[in-house]
Amino acid sequence: MKMAAEEPQAKKPKLEQNQLSENVLFGMGNPLLDICAVVDKDFLDKFEELVKKFNVEYHAGGSTQNSVKVAQWMIGSPYKAATFFGCIGTDKFGAILKKKTEEAHVDAHYYEQSDEPTGTCAACITGDNRSLVAHLAAANCYNKEKHLDLEKNWKLVEKAKVYYIAGFFLTVSPEAILKVASHSSATNKIFTLNLSAPFISQFYKEPLMKVMPYVDILFGNEMEAATFAREQGFETEDIKEIARKTQALPKVNPKRQRIIVFTQGKEDTIMATENEVTAFPVLDSDQSEIIDTNGAGDAFVGGFLSQLVYDRPLTECIRAGHYAASVIIKRSGCTFPEKPDFH
Repeated sequence: MKMAAEEPQAKKPKLEQNQLSENVLFGMGNPLLDICAVVDKDFLDKFEELVKKFNVEYHAGGSTQNSVKVAQWMIGSPYKAATFFGCIGTDKFGAILKKKTEEAHVDAHYYEQSDEPTGTCAACITGDNRSLVAHLAAANCYNKEKHLDLEKNWKLVEKAKVYYIAGFFLTVSPEAILKVASHSSATNKIFTLNLSAPFISQFYKEPLMKVMPYVDILFGNEMEAATFAREQGFETEDIKEIARKTQALPKVNPKRQRIIVFTQGKEDTIMATENEVTAFPVLDSDQSEIIDTNGAGDAFVGGFLSQLVYDRPLTECIRAGHYAASVIIKRSGCTFPEKPDFH
């Protein structure tokens, strides 16, 4: 480790659009196959019939996988700039999920097991409403020893420069997260985490706070931030103050000061750095064009990461996050057009 500290701290040349290497971005989480269908109201009670009765669309889903997929879409070239690890079943839905991830040009290396079926998220659309029914199944079965620790897989972790894991994965394999996070800190790379949902800060507080000292960039929305603040005893409901206090929590790698990014739906995105807290207005969207806001948070992170891997300024990362979210909310599910229009 000593050598790394003694290297001259010259400013790295900026990587240009076509200079990214494969596997520069690493994501690990709960892979779900999104199954989307327009259904009638009485159907919502018996969703197993979904695949039999309705014309369904399949997408590679799950929070981390969504973000990594959006980042890859924004990056464009090279394909497989993004890597993804997670657990699936050896079944039909697993085969569809692998095909869908491949179509998104993400380099997915799944841990495959036969005890549990591939995780799914059924999105039942009735008029303007969506009902989401998630069944984690295999996603809960990720095994660090049988997958992450294998030499060929760990080599992909070492290849990456930026890491992203949604807080949801703390319910599955906190030890896998810690291994990746401590590697990132020890090699002065960038480890990013998402608070993901209020229940993570409440019921998975211990594993969350074990990982927090390694977190270089923390994402969350206003509800998750408020719950985190309550659980940490911050005694404030002011989102800027919460961001400031979270930024100042203990950190392992002093070479990178933690950055906090809290989104608030259509309200300003808040970013806290060591020196300041800034608010960034989101892009104006015509309310009539908004179809589905479910994937907005995942898309924001994906856009942000797509610029972070190039070492671009944080303001550009946020601009890209806002752009990606603005595209995704005008479509059903976390889907996007063939190419981004981001300049």
